[in-house]
Amino acid sequence: MSPLNIIRRDAETGPVLHVAGALDYQQAASLREQVEALALSAGQSLVIDLSGLEFSDSSGITALLAARRRAHTTGADLALVDVPANTLRILTVAGLDQVFTIRSSTD
Repeated sequence: MSPLNIIRRDAETGPVLHVAGALDYQQAASLREQVEALALSAGQSLVIDLSGLEFSDSSGITALLAARRRAHTTGADLALVDVPANTLRILTVAGLDQVFTIRSSTD
């Protein structure tokens, strides 16, 4: 598996984090730290682009939930974009597809 790589860019609606590699127990803290460092404000939308995600374990899913909580405490929204099929399956089985806003990049 590839190491986790997070690239940030700013869009008109708010920050976009492109997550690539393995989001596992050893790497989940990196995502949490990146999200905590963001200056989010009400009305913005934090987008987490998972198109490069190769693997996520429960720690990775927990980090995504923490990102959602962080966004919502500031009045911002969070959307997961281009969620790989294996991760989407986990989210669906856990009922988290009803918690997260999930979009494709073409939306």
